[in-house]
Amino acid sequence: MMKIPQQLEKGDTVAIVAPAKAIEKDVISHAKTFLEDAGFKVKIGKHCMGNHNYFSGSDAERVEDFQNAINDEEVKAIVCARGGYGCVRIVDRINWVDFLDQPKWIVGFSDVTVFHQRLTNLGVASLHATMPLNYKDNSQNALTSMVKALTGEKLSYSWNGSTSNKTGMAEGELVGGNLAVLCGLIGTTDMPDYKDKILFLEEVGEHLYALDRMFYQLEKSGILDQIRGLVLGSFINIKDTEVPFGKSLDEIILAHFKYRNIPIAFDFPAGHIDDNNTLKLGKNTLFTVSEDNCALDELND
Repeated sequence: MMKIPQQLEKGDTVAIVAPAKAIEKDVISHAKTFLEDAGFKVKIGKHCMGNHNYFSGSDAERVEDFQNAINDEEVKAIVCARGGYGCVRIVDRINWVDFLDQPKWIVGFSDVTVFHQRLTNLGVASLHATMPLNYKDNSQNALTSMVKALTGEKLSYSWNGSTSNKTGMAEGELVGGNLAVLCGLIGTTDMPDYKDKILFLEEVGEHLYALDRMFYQLEKSGILDQIRGLVLGSFINIKDTEVPFGKSLDEIILAHFKYRNIPIAFDFPAGHIDDNNTLKLGKNTLFTVSEDNCALDELND
């Protein structure tokens, strides 16, 4: 049974930490103002606006900030400032014992998929949602859905169908995140159990051949045989080679489901886009795909 972090109330404290790439001070300042306007108190990690080569701080400094946020009883949610790369370098150095006793929402996407996978393994829900790096450019839906998720509101989404969709209905825990990061964790201690799950995937900036390779990795690891449904978020800035690969993104993905009869929906508004709507990973979810419409509806615990 998944543990669901406690919903936040107005006046609760949120911590902003930067577990990966360095981030500009004005971005954090804007995020602090936004979260305060939403009714929360905000604590900023000591090294959040630091700089250590590519990262916001050394591995030890980034672990310190994250651990402090976990251990701080006032902090009810941990917002990751941005992705990039770096979460995998620190995930094993964090002590999760206190977190399991009193789980908190961990919020982010992209490289933060590392934490989402770890939490799925630990049996704790988390939020695949926008991060401070993107607040200035986000749609109102993206920002509002994050606050709704933090404060305990149920999330339900409906979006237009695609001719590439496969119709059907499935119920299960929602898991996933960034495709490349997720594939990098296959076969590791952070690979969760995908049996009977609904898998969400998004990606940015990859070549078509690389996406084809990643879906073969999902297939050959047995993941595609275990899931009950597949939700495709935004796949943007996808590139082809000088000699064309010869298949579209949809064709690449659907080739792996010719003999797998599960619902599949493309174009869910989440990922590396301004309209990055929040998903509660680990929550039991109803996924419906018809000819004209797709829906994701959070179910009761």
